[in-house]
Order: sequence, then structure tokens, then C-alpha cells
Amino acid sequence: MLVYIQMIDSPAEKDKFECLYLMYRDLMFYIANQILQNEQDAEDVVHAAFVSVAENIEKFSSPTCPKTKGYIVTITENKAIDLYRKKKRHPKVTLLEETAGLEVSYEGSHAIARCFSILPARDRDILMLRYRYGYTAREIAKMLNISEANANKRIQRAKEKLENLCNEEGLL
Repeated sequence: MLVYIQMIDSPAEKDKFECLYLMYRDLMFYIANQILQNEQDAEDVVHAAFVSVAENIEKFSSPTCPKTKGYIVTITENKAIDLYRKKKRHPKVTLLEETAGLEVSYEGSHAIARCFSILPARDRDILMLRYRYGYTAREIAKMLNISEANANKRIQRAKEKLENLCNEEGLL
């Protein structure tokens, strides 16, 4: 609440805002959450609505006035609907680790290269870092922001997958 109060100059308006905040914050959250069905997004909407209230505090006559409640509800609903529309325009895409990275196609006759290109991108990447570019497991862990043990395990699993693919091709 201190962030909002710092936006207001006069002590009387600060008191008015504090009263508005305490009186309407739960209602605003409820309205936003009903529209968005997401608590984090509802919190963002309530914050944006309170910024608007702080910027327009002089328009409020009394915190208990029905007109004030209507104005606050309208601000909250509009902010929530705006966020809902924005999220609808830009849908959330789930990132699957099997499909992350570049898709590789290999048209040559070298069987090991073909097996390597079939590996999921995550496994190809970690094997390239380790064996093509010569990074240690510790360096890979630091790059990928994972533990060293996790990096070693990923390298081991990727090698096992490559070995299984080579076995299926009859190379081993």
C-alpha cells in the first residue's frame, strides 16, 4: 500500500486512499479472479486498478459512497477484461523438452549421423556440448543452470538413447 500512497500528495487524499484500499481490495480481487480464473493474474489486475485509483483519487468524494464502489468495480472489471483479451490474443504455449531446439533432418548415408539426428533436441544439445565442444559437466551445469549431478545424468541418458538407436539400426 505504501507504493500507492507515495503517488498521492495531500494527507487527506492519502487517508481517503487508505480507506478505499482497506474497504475494496478483497472485492476487487474477487471480481478479477472471477473473470480471469487465475489468482496471480487477479493480483496483477488489482494492482493496476489501485494505480488508477491513486492517479484519480481526487475524483472520489467519499469511500462509502455507492458511486465510489461502482467506479472501483468498473475499473477492476475493465482491467481484468483487458488482461483476459491480451492473454487470449497471445495464447500460452507449453514447451515440451522433446521438441525444444531445432529439428534436424539428415539425408546422407552415414547411419550414426542419422541416429544422432533422431535424438530429441535436448539430448542432441547436451551431447554436442560435451563431446563436440568439449565442455565439462560442471561447465554444462553452469550454462544450463542445473546441478553437476543432473548434467552428468543427462549426458548418461543421452548416450544411452543414442546407443539404443544405433542398436536398432544394427550398428553395434
